[in-house]
Amino acid sequence: MRANHSSSIYICLIFALALAFISCESSDTSSENQEGTINASEEEARRIKSFLEMGLGQKSDWKSHWAGELGPFEGVDFTLIQTDSIDPMEMPETNPILPDDPLFPYQIKHPEGNGTMDIYSYKIEAQDAVASPFFNPDSEVIWYREDGMRERLLFMGPSGMFEEGLWLNNETFVVFGYFQEEVGYRPMAWIIDLGNHLVHKFQHSSTSSTYQPESYINEKIKKVDLSMNGVS
Repeated sequence: MRANHSSSIYICLIFALALAFISCESSDTSSENQEGTINASEEEARRIKSFLEMGLGQKSDWKSHWAGELGPFEGVDFTLIQTDSIDPMEMPETNPILPDDPLFPYQIKHPEGNGTMDIYSYKIEAQDAVASPFFNPDSEVIWYREDGMRERLLFMGPSGMFEEGLWLNNETFVVFGYFQEEVGYRPMAWIIDLGNHLVHKFQHSSTSSTYQPESYINEKIKKVDLSMNGVS
C-alpha cells in the first residue's frame, strides 16, 4: 500500500512539473510573438496622427476618391492600430526605374535628394517589352537611397494594395492604400519613420463592399501619357 501511495505522489509530481513547463513555454512563445510591437503614448499617438492628417491634406485626389465610396473622409475616421519596428531588408541595388520606364514619373523623390521611394513598380508590370500592362499580386514600398542601397520598408500580399505615397519631411513617408477583408475594402495608412525605423499603421472605421480594387491606380496612371492602353 505504501509503495502504491509513493507511486501516486511521484506521478502527480511529474504531472505538475510538465504543466509548469508547458505554461512557461507558452509564455515565452507569446512574448516572441509580441516582440517588435511598440505601444505609443497618447501624446506620441497625437503627433503621429498629425502626420496622417497632413498626408490626407496633400493627397486630396486619394481622399476624394475614397470619399466617393464612403462619404465624409477625414483623419478622425482613422485609428492607430499598431506600431512596429521595421526590418528594412537592406541590400546593394541601384534604382532600376530609369527615365525611359513608363513608371518613372511615379517615383517619389526624397526632399533633399536622398534617392527615391517606389510604391508601384513591384505591383505594376509596365515595361516597354510588356504588350499589355498588368498587376502582380503583391506590393512593396522600396527606398532606393542615393548611396546605392535598397531598403524594402513595407510588403503586402494579394489582400491589399499601396495606392499613394508622399514625403512629409526628410525622415517621414506616408503610404495610403487598402486591405480587403471579409466585409469589404478598408482604407489604410502607414506612417514610416525612417529615422527610428518604425511604421505606424492606421485603419479607417468603414469598409466598402463595392470598391473596385484597381480604380485609383487606373485613374492615376491616366493622368500621364504612358503610351499604353491603361493598366488592367
